[in-house]
Amino acid sequence: MELFNFGEDNLEDIPREFIPLAERIRAVRISDVVGQEHLTGEDTIINKMIKNKAVFSMILWGPPGSGKTTLAKLIAKESGSKFYKLSAVSSGVKDLREVIYNAGIAARRGESAVLFIDEIHRYNKGQQDALLNSVEKGIIRLIGATTENPSFEVNSSLLSRSKVLKLNPLSEAALENILERALKEDEIIKVQNVNISEDAKKILIEASGGDARKMLNTIELAIEFSEKSENLIISQVELKKALTDNRKKYDKTGDYHYDVISAFIKSVRGSDPDAAIYYLARMLDAGENPEFIARRLIILASEDIGNASPNGLVMAQTCFEAVRVIGMPEARIILAQATTYLASQPKSNASYEALNKALEVVEKEGDNAEIPLHLRNAPTKMMKEFGFGKEYKYPHDFDGHFIQEDYLPEKIKNEQFYFPTEEGMEKQIKERLSSKWKNKKRY
Repeated sequence: MELFNFGEDNLEDIPREFIPLAERIRAVRISDVVGQEHLTGEDTIINKMIKNKAVFSMILWGPPGSGKTTLAKLIAKESGSKFYKLSAVSSGVKDLREVIYNAGIAARRGESAVLFIDEIHRYNKGQQDALLNSVEKGIIRLIGATTENPSFEVNSSLLSRSKVLKLNPLSEAALENILERALKEDEIIKVQNVNISEDAKKILIEASGGDARKMLNTIELAIEFSEKSENLIISQVELKKALTDNRKKYDKTGDYHYDVISAFIKSVRGSDPDAAIYYLARMLDAGENPEFIARRLIILASEDIGNASPNGLVMAQTCFEAVRVIGMPEARIILAQATTYLASQPKSNASYEALNKALEVVEKEGDNAEIPLHLRNAPTKMMKEFGFGKEYKYPHDFDGHFIQEDYLPEKIKNEQFYFPTEEGMEKQIKERLSSKWKNKKRY
């Protein structure tokens, strides 16, 4: 357990050169946090909460390196709360009870306490249940951090007592901002007079994948590989050495974990079952949670395979349920079958793209695109008099159970969102839609 007293520097006894760069340049005020302005900007939820000094329990859901730990620390600091930190990987119920006991003492003195639990999705039901009473009574303000969807991974009772705040992957502009701050403001880097070439910077930011911690760890490693001089300029050579450094090992809680799962998903998406099974083996060998892998396959089945092979989603969902029931080590066989099947299927992201395009139109039009009257429900006499449901044509009354009709709002009636591909089952879908809607030429 860690208790941070924000009246002192809890790192003051550690030589600065031993503290990672990501820690050395961590934001010291909420206003310094980069890339999560939808939460921290003026008149946003965290900004208002800090101003009112009314901290509520929350789950920070976002990818690695997006600032979850930083936000938790700063919320506690700027609200004047004691800050306790636990890792779900290494702490148990005993640690929780100790925090709750200490927080209870503080509460009786009129002091508030924030408990930050990193990777809260790794707590089991018993550990999450142990939090409920103290959260409900306000003894602690819980801030949980997770990279997983809280709907699946956090106890529903605990979730109902917390607000979920979604953090975004850091944009390239945000990463560049953080990198520039590190190069200009970090005392150790300033002494070494470190700069980075533009081409190396571009590679670094792209390779970081929205993860500031990964970017800063990489630049620190690249400095190690560089020849020391009065003006140290990191080039592509040093950067590529840092990105492929053999000292990187698979760690379920670290950056490389996300690199391997990324390579796994991209191999399945790229229809390479050999590469996919290789990365699956690496994850299983490292002790990765098999349910974590199965959940990723469910998402991929819809996002990347879709209607080109509708059974892909069935296979992925069945895989997840079977893995959950069977457990390791046999679950690895089920994962191998699902992985090779999905990697071998035709691919289409047409449904995913259709939704994205529809969401863009919804964002643009809002409620201005009115639903046609003939499609509206008419449960009352008055609504019928207004024409709701009038002249609606029931498709099953017509040949082929189909009739050309206007279903989109008048304002956007010529929009097309779904563009079926020529792959697998989707080719048949495209042919059917083309034959049905030939007068409109939408397909």
